[in-house]
Parts: sequence; structure tokens; C-alpha cells
Amino acid sequence: MDELMTSSLRNVCVYCGSAPGDDPRYRAAAEQLGTALAQSGLGLVYGGGNNGLMGITARAVLQAGGHVTGIIPDFLKGRELMLREAQDLVVVPDMHTRKRIMFERADAFVALPGGVGTLEELVEQLTWVQLGRHRKPVLLADVGGFWRPLLSLFAHMRDAGFIRPEFEVRYLVAEKIEDVIPMLAKAVDSAARQGASDQLDPRL
Repeated sequence: MDELMTSSLRNVCVYCGSAPGDDPRYRAAAEQLGTALAQSGLGLVYGGGNNGLMGITARAVLQAGGHVTGIIPDFLKGRELMLREAQDLVVVPDMHTRKRIMFERADAFVALPGGVGTLEELVEQLTWVQLGRHRKPVLLADVGGFWRPLLSLFAHMRDAGFIRPEFEVRYLVAEKIEDVIPMLAKAVDSAARQGASDQLDPRL
């Protein structure tokens, strides 16, 4: 993609389910995103598993000639079946270390459909952005309207006075996978021009 020629976007962290989900659109979106990352010269950073949407995304990156970095805790190696074909497979002692390394190695974050673990990782990044700990873009890939209930919940929180204007939750929403990478590249470069720090506060 031409817009990536001068972009500072290099690696994208993808959060997604270790199950494939019931809607075939989820699987298609994961494969499409993985292929697009590789074709755009972007590396994938993800949870290291071979199951579900995680495995579909990573294998699509590999099949298209891209680079995969998998970060997986030791206790999940068997449950999520490590993707041993990943060029960079990092086994860590715990979830906290996994999330920190994923953050450090990524320039942006994408949430595909997933379960409680995906939601937890997504909301943590949104919280860090809300608190001003970093400005790396966080994007919800709203495949088939999957994230609309969460977006409605955010609106409800605003209406109830729990998300105040000075502490807005900042995120991007893409309904089409082909829009994901251009949106991330634009956001990353915008943050770079503003001189935003990409370093996570060690006290967080």
C-alpha cells in the first residue's frame, strides 16, 4: 500500500478468540486481516496460539510471506497449541509479561471478535489510552456488528456520567477489514507528528 511507504507503522498486535466463533464471517475476516498485514509488509504480534481466530490470523500471515511474533505463557502452550511455525515465538512465565511484551513490540492494536480474554486485553489498552499512558491506536474490527454491544455500553457509560469528556475513551472502528491498515497507518503517523510517547508507564 502506498500510504505505508512512509508510515511508522511496522507491527500490529491482534487480539482475537482462541475459538473460531460460529459466524463464518469471523474466520474470513481473520484470514483477510492476516493476508493484508503480510502484503503490506507489517508484522503480526499476537498471543502465540494455533487455535481459533488466533491461529487463522497467524497462518494467513505466514502463508502470505509475512512475519509472526507469538507471545504465549508457559501454562497455555498445550491449551492453545503454540504455533511453532512462527518466526519469533516467545514463551513467558505469566499473562502480565505476555501483555507487556505484546505492548512493547506493537505500534497499534486490533481487536477481532473473541471472548472474555480478548475483551480484557482490549479494555486494558483502552484504559491505558484513556489515562494517557500511550497513544498507540486501538481499533475494533466490527465484523458483522460483533462489537456494537460494547460500543452501546460505552455510550451508556457516557450518558451515566462515568466517561467524562476530559477522559474520553479513544478508539477506532472499522466495519471492513480493508479499512483497518489505512486507518492504523494514519493514526500512528498522526501520533508521531504530535510527538506522543509510545512508552508504557512502568508503574501501570
